Amino acid sequence: MDEEEDLEALGEQLYNLIYPKHAEIAGKLTGMLLELPGPVLSQMLQDEAMLAGALEKALRALHLAQESSKASCKDEDDVSASSDSLGEQLFELVDVYNTGHSQKITGMLLEQHKDAVLNLLSDPALLEEQVNLALTALKEQSVEETDVSDSSDADDTERLGEKLFSLVEELDPVHANDITGMLLEMEPAALIQMLSDHAMLEVAVQKAQAALQT
Repeated sequence: MDEEEDLEALGEQLYNLIYPKHAEIAGKLTGMLLELPGPVLSQMLQDEAMLAGALEKALRALHLAQESSKASCKDEDDVSASSDSLGEQLFELVDVYNTGHSQKITGMLLEQHKDAVLNLLSDPALLEEQVNLALTALKEQSVEETDVSDSSDADDTERLGEKLFSLVEELDPVHANDITGMLLEMEPAALIQMLSDHAMLEVAVQKAQAALQT
C-alpha cells in the first residue's frame, strides 16, 4: 500500500507540473512517465531539464502512437468496406444467373483470394464459368446427401472432370487419367477452389503422384 501511495503522490506532483503546458493530455503524459522507476521520478521532480527531456520523449511516443492508430483504423476500414462492397457486387452479378443458390455461390467464390474475386467482377466469362462450377459442386453435395443421381448431375461431374483433367495433363501427362480420378474423390468445393488456385492444384497432384508410386 505504501508504494501505491508514494506512486500516487508522485503522480499528483508530476501532473501539477505537466498540466500548465499540456492541459489536454496531462493525464496521458503523467501515466506514461509513471512507468519509470520511482527514484528516477523523484529526481525528475527536482530537475526541470530532466523532466523536459522525458516529456519530449513521451510526446514523441504519443504522437507516433496516434499516427499509427489512425493509419491502422483507416486500413481496417478500407479492408472492411472493400470486402463488404466486393461481396455485394459479386452477389448482384451471381444473382443474375438465377441459380436459386446465389447466396451460397457468392460465399463460395468469396473464399478465393481478393485478386481472384476482382477478376470475377471484371470478367463476365470467367464469372459464368465459376458460377457453373460452384453450381456443379452444390449439386454434387446434394447428390451425396440424398444418394440420388440423374443424367444432368452426371453431365456436371463430367464437365468438372474434363476441366480438371486438362489442368492435370499439363502437370503430369503420363498419369493425368489416374490423378484426375483420384482428385475427383475430393469434396466438390475443394475441387472448385483447386481450379482457380494453381498452387493448391500442384500440391494435390504431387500427393496423388506419391500415392501412385507407393
